[in-house]
Amino acid sequence: MKLLILDAGHCLSLALAREASRRADTELVIEQGMRVDAETLSTIAPNAVIIPPLAVPQQMAPADVSAYADAVDACMEACKANGVALVWCVSDQLYEEGFDIPIDEHVVPAPRDESLRRLVVTGNRIRAEYHRHLIVRLGPLFALDGSHAWLGELIDRLVMGESVRAAEDVICCPTSADSVAMALIGMLAQQGCGAEAWGAYHLAGVEPVSPFTFTSMVRTQLATHLEGRGETVALGAVKALNHHHDAKLRRVLNCRRVLDVFGVHQKPWRLEVGRMLDAWCLTRDQHHPERGDSV
Repeated sequence: MKLLILDAGHCLSLALAREASRRADTELVIEQGMRVDAETLSTIAPNAVIIPPLAVPQQMAPADVSAYADAVDACMEACKANGVALVWCVSDQLYEEGFDIPIDEHVVPAPRDESLRRLVVTGNRIRAEYHRHLIVRLGPLFALDGSHAWLGELIDRLVMGESVRAAEDVICCPTSADSVAMALIGMLAQQGCGAEAWGAYHLAGVEPVSPFTFTSMVRTQLATHLEGRGETVALGAVKALNHHHDAKLRRVLNCRRVLDVFGVHQKPWRLEVGRMLDAWCLTRDQHHPERGDSV
């Protein structure tokens, strides 16, 4: 199975590269940018194209969101011309106002924000014009490296003693890029074996939580890891932000369909964070061997 991945520096692209390197049945071609035309796609001849998401489209400049959506539109046209499957990952932020109950796949986002609406237009076009697609809506991604790598940036700021502000009144399901990469490759492998289960799916980590609680837990685990290794670091503080005064905004994705169709289980984000902190500490020791001597 050959996969073409766009946006080489994205944390999900890096996670896909790591996952593919562990498998004998998957070959990756990774493009630096977001643009691919029909001729290039014909030359590469992949089984599928995977487009990583904009992690926080609500906080991006409208022109950047529009350029991204245009690139996705062009990629869909190239895939359609070559009969190549399209996998587009999108942020749960498209559900701008959230829902009181877990959000099912059949619920199409209807945001008020103009930039978010531009992404929904692209999604509607893909569903209407090209059936060989997977639109995978994701909870907030976290990873140690790459663009949009929430966790890596968070650790760096805490270690430097910077204060971190995070929303306390938004409930979401943090999702590790590694778990998404494993799921996407597994889903496409099943499609290649004749599953033909195209459409929209939700994929997110287990346990709804606010970004504030997630960030606070990362800080606590980071302090524990460092103390266990004999390091004393004055970590930055975590401060709560509140924008929704009446009630908490809930963006909890119902991931039942991806389990029923592909057998993909949600990964507990707490375990994923712990594993990544172990990897971060190991890398830290490799860069500073004198620290490993004190453990």
